Amino acid sequence: MAVLLTTGQAAAELGCAITTLRRLIRADVLPGLSRRGVRVMIPLDVVQSLQQRPHAPLHRLDASEIAVLRVDTARRVDEDDRTWIGYAPRLGPTRLLESLHGWWRCDPASIAAAGLLPVTLSGYVVAVLTGLDTWQRNDQGRYAFPGARLAGYITDLAAPMAELPSAREADRALAALLLGTRLHSHSGGAIAYVTPDTPVS
Repeated sequence: MAVLLTTGQAAAELGCAITTLRRLIRADVLPGLSRRGVRVMIPLDVVQSLQQRPHAPLHRLDASEIAVLRVDTARRVDEDDRTWIGYAPRLGPTRLLESLHGWWRCDPASIAAAGLLPVTLSGYVVAVLTGLDTWQRNDQGRYAFPGARLAGYITDLAAPMAELPSAREADRALAALLLGTRLHSHSGGAIAYVTPDTPVS
């Protein structure tokens, strides 16, 4: 019989806040969950798999700085160009790309130079955006990338298992390199910046 942990026990094993773990639970990227009343139970082997996920190999990317899009679990919104914002693989590639596509305060030239934008949820890379060569600026000084493509996204973080919807081999290679890895970043906004030399913790 599989050993099951409460969210509190699992968070303690991972060394993270319970709210951080709950984002992964709500996004439905952890397999084997069970519910006992209002409590969610997580298999120990899933927690151990999360502990063993490697850090993102940023040193293998040809960029001196990498922007990171930090997102929350998907929720419904009433906007002109999308009905969801945030991450959930159940949305499928088309709606997921729309939900991850926004207007951000960022350095667009830096993002374009790197050629990709890793998307993290609770410190794990759950999606990778490419096609960031051109950008638009709105009246609030925020930027969007109209040609953004969804190179790949995670459906199971423990295994991990991913979907690679892009037809471009370069996109798929970048997604395969980063998806499911750990990538910690700190920012007061949606976009953070890390470098290959940034210490990981």
